[in-house]
Amino acid sequence: MNKIKTYPVNPVHPVKKFCVFASLRERNNMKKVYFKAIDSYSKTQEIRDGAKELLQKLVDEDHIQLERIVPLKVHFGEKGNKTFIEPKNFEGLIEYLQAQRVESCFIETNGLYQGERTTRTKHTQLAKEHGFTQLPIVIADGEIGDEYAQIEINKPHFKTCKIGKAFTQYKQLIVINHFKGHILTGFGGAIKQLAMGCAARGGKLDQHSSMRPFINPFKCKKCKTCVRHCPVDAIRIGRFSRIQRKVCIGCAGCLAVCPAGAILSNPLSSLSRAFPEKVAEYAFAAQKDKTCLYITFALNMTRQCDCYGRAMKPIVKDLGLFAATDPVAIDQACLDTINKREGKKVFRRGQYKLDYAQQIGLGSKTYDLIEVN
Repeated sequence: MNKIKTYPVNPVHPVKKFCVFASLRERNNMKKVYFKAIDSYSKTQEIRDGAKELLQKLVDEDHIQLERIVPLKVHFGEKGNKTFIEPKNFEGLIEYLQAQRVESCFIETNGLYQGERTTRTKHTQLAKEHGFTQLPIVIADGEIGDEYAQIEINKPHFKTCKIGKAFTQYKQLIVINHFKGHILTGFGGAIKQLAMGCAARGGKLDQHSSMRPFINPFKCKKCKTCVRHCPVDAIRIGRFSRIQRKVCIGCAGCLAVCPAGAILSNPLSSLSRAFPEKVAEYAFAAQKDKTCLYITFALNMTRQCDCYGRAMKPIVKDLGLFAATDPVAIDQACLDTINKREGKKVFRRGQYKLDYAQQIGLGSKTYDLIEVN
């Protein structure tokens, strides 16, 4: 399928309205992505109301029958992170569900690397500290991340995927995404929220299995921060600091926490297409046989993801909210809209992940961007 070419009607306002030229087949496959411009993360009430408006738009326009229980798939933010999307911004979504007499909860899985999100007990406590108190909290893969369901997908990398067991209880999810950078995939959005966010710990290991970082000995300060965060004790700090390749699981947690920037990804691994392909396949498994609604917050967009346990500064101005029923379309729309506004590729890697996701049937890159005033 050829790419749809979009041309802004008014070049001064590139996200305001688009003329879309496409083949009939492309038009038939085009997914609706709704967009509401919000220029500052500080406008909490506007964000709450906007998210509620977009959710109602999705339900009404796509004629979605809500189930009796619909969880909100969220990320609670790592301890020390200041730019995750705070739960006060989700209150409009919660109000809408309550008005429809729909029960809900916050649902998430444990983190891969050592930290405050490693176990259900510590993860739940951190979530409450970060303000996630409006709804019950469900950690889908249990106390230590070993509770999962094998979801059959029969794709090139995986025949089955390990998805947090509690997800099997629900037919619908509202997947709340924070669009931002990511050290391995270029950017994180709906696809990554499905893939890493719904995978049990073993599933996270499956996706990271081809990545191997290394230590630059000239920059290493021997602080052992990486050692404390390594889930498999693969790092040796000394005269010649190193990561044991046969032990390393490629989780990349050490890259995120090194204060000196001394740990780098293997350039050959970074060029590999295996990792984004695995992420796309796990996303496919996470949403299989479910009706998912995706709400993306293109606000507080940082270079690294919300698993990064330190304060970060946004790298671009706030953009707004997106909503769709297709994870590929909403990620493509976010990426395109940001790049068009900035006049350059802000998140340089990640397009291949979308290409592969479309190829395996996760969704469509062709979309119709509809601004909601």
